[in-house]
Amino acid sequence: MKELLKRYENADPEIVFHWNDPETEAEGWTVINSLRGGAAGGGTRMREGLDKNEVLSLAKTMEIKFTVSGPAIGGAKSGINFDPQDPRKKGVLERWYKAVSPLLKSYYGTGGDLNVDEIHEVIPITENSGVWHPQEGVFNGHFSPTEADKINRIGQLRHGVIKVIENPEFSPDVSRKYTVADMITGYGVAEAVHHYYNIYGGDIKGKRAVIQGFGNVGSAAAFYLSQLGAKIVGIIDRAGGLINKDGFSHEEITELFLNKDGNALKADNMMSFEDINKQIWSLETEIFAPCAASRLISQEQIDTMINSGLEVISCGANVPFADKEIFFGPIMENTDSRVSLIPDFISNCGMARVFAYFMERRVQMTDEAIFNDTSMTIRNAIQNTFNNNSSKQHISATAFEIALKQLV
Repeated sequence: MKELLKRYENADPEIVFHWNDPETEAEGWTVINSLRGGAAGGGTRMREGLDKNEVLSLAKTMEIKFTVSGPAIGGAKSGINFDPQDPRKKGVLERWYKAVSPLLKSYYGTGGDLNVDEIHEVIPITENSGVWHPQEGVFNGHFSPTEADKINRIGQLRHGVIKVIENPEFSPDVSRKYTVADMITGYGVAEAVHHYYNIYGGDIKGKRAVIQGFGNVGSAAAFYLSQLGAKIVGIIDRAGGLINKDGFSHEEITELFLNKDGNALKADNMMSFEDINKQIWSLETEIFAPCAASRLISQEQIDTMINSGLEVISCGANVPFADKEIFFGPIMENTDSRVSLIPDFISNCGMARVFAYFMERRVQMTDEAIFNDTSMTIRNAIQNTFNNNSSKQHISATAFEIALKQLV
């Protein structure tokens, strides 16, 4: 696996598109690792301090994710180095998508990512740049559909991603009109844990869980994990967190979800970040869902959690460990050799899978069909990993090897 990974990491990307905004200091990159299957896909993110190497590593991560989620295309990513809180953000995105629109028409599909919203920014702005849908390039490059078929499937995709969830089983509150895009990634993170216990042995009910990050992914993961019977004992977010050693009830987790301040945890009895950060890693817990930013988790934090009974990690964040390597650094490798580590390209593939699902011909548009499709995709990937290595250790190494054999 290490040799395959080295070859994959060291291979130069096929296309690097570099852009300097003529009106601000913003700078952007689209990195297309390969045009496997005639196209490539990956979202658009924005943050201050972002550089080309971050975009490159995420493009390579997307290519591995597509071996699980489908379609069989190359990985790509767009990144803009700019402060997302700057009032000039909209203009930057408008000029960026205009510049990158020829790629989006031909062979590149994008979506929302860190600080860039799929529904309110990506879709309307790309439409104004003459692109039918942010995934149009994947249709043209990979599927080569007839015009009628393309119109049909793009319509499916348009409606599916912004579909309001009507089934209360999948929504914390149907009256608040949460969409598939709001909930599906966190759902996949929870389902990965559910399937892990079903396949490797054990019962998720009563297991204690710690959640890192309470944005879209972390809050949804907490909601679905508690719905499955897991007890959320700790939540750590940017501004602070909460601990309840007996576990918050599903009703309490639902209330925390509904009371979020945008994408941040909000509660009357919140501990400061300093206090929660001192205490949370030593809580007795079996499940850890890192759903905050990439490259945050230290070796010391992992050691403390393992000593407190940790069994399984389901990654909501891409590359959650504080390693400098693109994929399999020393902290991740050490963790993988000691506990069950479900890699990000399986556990957080929900949104990529939803795109792939809606690109197929005439699929069911019900909540049950959409969510069950993501659940089964994740289940099949975990089962495939188990079939290749039934040990509870080295799950990530095995999953990487299965993926890389398709790519290298």
